[in-house]
Amino acid sequence: MNRPIRSLTAQDFQNVARSIGCEVAAVRAVVDVEAAGSGFQRDGRPKILFEAHWFSEFTNGRFDNSHGDISSAVWNRALYIGGAGEWDRIYRAVNLDREAALKSASWGLGQIMGFNHGAAGYRDVETFVRDMHDSEGKQLNAMFNFIKSNGLDRFLINRDWAGFARRYNGESFRVNRYDEKLAEAYNYWRNAA
Repeated sequence: MNRPIRSLTAQDFQNVARSIGCEVAAVRAVVDVEAAGSGFQRDGRPKILFEAHWFSEFTNGRFDNSHGDISSAVWNRALYIGGAGEWDRIYRAVNLDREAALKSASWGLGQIMGFNHGAAGYRDVETFVRDMHDSEGKQLNAMFNFIKSNGLDRFLINRDWAGFARRYNGESFRVNRYDEKLAEAYNYWRNAA
């Protein structure tokens, strides 16, 4: 594929911060901690993680026996391949049930699940996936639409890193120090301004 990657710009960060009513440093902190670098692979495709348990759920388990490596009734870490291998998995799933496959992967910077396309500001998963291929700016918008839709923007406005991390990463957020990492990244970007 190898298409040019449309990376984030300072304006992308400013637009999102303005839409939420928080500081640009807060947006940059979330991207630093939650996005793990680029929203794209080197070949220009969005970063994805295909979730076999969600594919099974969306297809009522019809492929669990015949395609157990991409459709599983239970979550299984061993099924993850990572990187470009995730694209091999989703291509196989798309050939079985396109919509279920697209909903069963997390996409781009924010790793927003396809089934959360509505919360990310999209009417359907196809439009969401098309934008995830377009640019990191659109990935950023989707990520922060999801954050707003779930009421997490107030934690960014108030710089409540533990509150944000608890709701974005789950109750075990302290194990990975997400709140501390957010505070550190925020302080870095605030001082860099």
